[in-house]
Parts: sequence; C-alpha cells; structure tokens
Amino acid sequence: MGTSRKDFLKITGVAGLSAAGLGIVTVGCSQKSETVEGIPEKDWHSDPDWQRIKYGDWGGPGVPSGPGPMDHVLLKDHAPKSSVVAQETFIEQAKFPVIDVHIHNYAESANEISPEEALANWVDDMDEVGVELSVVHTGEVGEDFDRVVDFYLTDYPDRFQLYCGILADGIDQQDYPERAVRELENCYEMGARGIGEITDKGFGITRDPELSPDERLHPNDDRLVPLWSKAAELSMPVNLHIADHPSAWQAPDVFQERTPIYQQFNQHESDGLHYGELLDLLPLTLQKNPDTTFIACHLANLGNDLGRLSDLLDQHSNLFVDISARDYEIGRTPRAAKEFFTAYKERVLFGTDMGMQKSMYQAWWRLLESADEHMPGRVWWRYYGTDLTDEVLEPLYRGNAMRLMNWEPV
Repeated sequence: MGTSRKDFLKITGVAGLSAAGLGIVTVGCSQKSETVEGIPEKDWHSDPDWQRIKYGDWGGPGVPSGPGPMDHVLLKDHAPKSSVVAQETFIEQAKFPVIDVHIHNYAESANEISPEEALANWVDDMDEVGVELSVVHTGEVGEDFDRVVDFYLTDYPDRFQLYCGILADGIDQQDYPERAVRELENCYEMGARGIGEITDKGFGITRDPELSPDERLHPNDDRLVPLWSKAAELSMPVNLHIADHPSAWQAPDVFQERTPIYQQFNQHESDGLHYGELLDLLPLTLQKNPDTTFIACHLANLGNDLGRLSDLLDQHSNLFVDISARDYEIGRTPRAAKEFFTAYKERVLFGTDMGMQKSMYQAWWRLLESADEHMPGRVWWRYYGTDLTDEVLEPLYRGNAMRLMNWEPV
C-alpha cells in the first residue's frame, strides 16, 4: 500500500527527495540508505523505465549510471547554472495595454507596509509595465465583499474590477439556490461584475473534506443552475478553477515532475475526485448552462494537453480560458502554444495570479513577445519565448476582455 500525501509530507517534509532518488541520501560516492516507512528502497539507476525517462533514447548519459560526486546534493537544493549563451530581451512595458483578468486581494495581505501603501505602489507598477486594469477575484460575499469594494474602488475605480464569490452556507438546505441568487444580486449591486475564482480540486466548491461525496457541491450541480442562469442574465462571467496541474495526483516519487515545494498541492491517494474525474465536470457544466460565459482559469488545467483543450473549445462556445499561472506550460511547449494562441485568439485571456511584482509582469512580456530561448522559469523548467504576432497579442492582452466582460459602471 502506498503512503498517503499527509503521511509522506509528515515523514519527509518534502525534502526526502534527493538527487539520487526517493528516500536515498547519498554522500560522496557511497550510498547511505534512509528507509522511509511505506516507500521501498530501490536502485533507480538500474531501472529501465527510470533510465528511459531520465535520458530518453540517446543511449544513456555518456557515463555509467550510479553513485557520483554530486550525490550529496539534495533535489530541493539543486539549481543548475546554464552554460547556454542566448539572447536576453528585456521588455519594460507590454506592447499593448493589458487587462489582467486574474489577480487576488494581494494588497490587503502585504507585509511591512500598510494595505493602502501597497495598493498605491501596485498601481504605480501597473502604470510602468502597461497594465491598465486588473480583475480582483475576491471570492467574497456579504460584508466581506462590501469591504473589498470600498478598499479598491474608492480611490481606483478605473483600475480594478471586482469578482465576488458565491454563498457557501447551507448548501444542503432546500432554499439554497434562491439564497445564492439573492446574494449574487446583492454583490452585483455593490459592484461585482463577475464571479470567481470558483475552485473545485476534488472536494467540491466549499472544499470541505468532511462532507460525504454525495453532499459536495460541484460546478455542474443542479443546485447551481439558477445561480449560473442569474450570472448570464447579469452578464457576469464565471471564472472556474477545476482540478489542478495533473502532477498533483501523481505520487511524490522519483517520477514526479514538479519541484518539492509544489508537493504542498499533492493529492495523490486523496479521498476527493481525481484529475480525470474533475476534468469531466467542465463539459458537463458547460452543457447544462449554455447561456453562461465561463472562463476556465489556468488553461483549464489542460495546458499540458492543448489538443484536448482545443477540442473542448471547439465543442463549447461559452468556454474561454485564461493563461494565469501556467507560464511553465506555455514556456516549455512554445511552438504548440503559439499555434494554440493563434487558432483560438478570440478565446484566450491574459491573467497572472502571481502577485504584484513588477518583474513578474515583465517576465510574462518576455515569454509572450520575444523569441528568447532557454530562459529561467518557475518549477525548474527552462522556458522558450512564443514570439506572438500583434494580431494574437492584442486580443490576448486586452481585446477579448473588453468584448467578454461586463463593463457596466459600478
């Protein structure tokens, strides 16, 4: 039996992955085994599947696999410096004005400075990098949403648009659909122009693992049909986060493709719905609510399979996607990404979901506008620029958001 996510993280603290494999810490050229309960020791270097994944079909690494002088280096510490000499393009400001359709309430949680100062600094940085407006996914309702409205729209009504959450109380009560609709109407009156980010990573929208599977509220639930219908009536797009990167359901072992820190999102052997089951919820939701505009964030968590994502877009005219926090999918498949952006240039929106740093925005401009190669990226993968044309960049940065989103004055 495998080790559960909780048990794995408790035992290893994630750092139990070493450069030589899982549960093995090696020093110099000799191996010192550390047995982790539930995870069998194995000499991965002699495993044919490991060798194929590690080195491909090139006949091996050029030296015999086995213990080596770097075996003391832990995987979590490995940060190789590239020797590749390649073009480095610095793009201070985006080529076209940008609407960032996916951010969160970062300013109110800023450290060391007041929220008001953080917000003012953020707006200054938006000016410098070329972001004209940002859409804040508050996830809030009631008085909490009203407070966020006051914080952002009192001083900067033209720089931010706010999305609200949905009512999560009493989802098992018969009048829940009516109460949820009333709360949405209240939020709209207070200034909400969309709904989001509505997240389901396997335990339902309320993310309550204590609920039995038949009690959980998933996006395709009949209880939400009146709410999604009201969103359509009010021209409020719904931003859905369904599933997560597929690696979140893969074992945190030697074949896991994302770095140790990302294992905080790992749900291998969890009791919730798994990746494939979650992805099936999206077309069901779209079919049941054809008049509602849904924006599936993070490339619908299908950035690793753009063919499948293309099929979804072809089949559902009410589906759009944002690219937030999926720079690593775009950057490691630049040719396929460019083809996708070009083919679906009216269906893809720009978003970050990555904080307020000026350098973060400028890294996005380099990824989307330049043809630079082998640039540093998150996760530990190197990125390659997509060099998008003006005809693709403008709708991605701004045009699609202007066409799809609700711009009625608050």
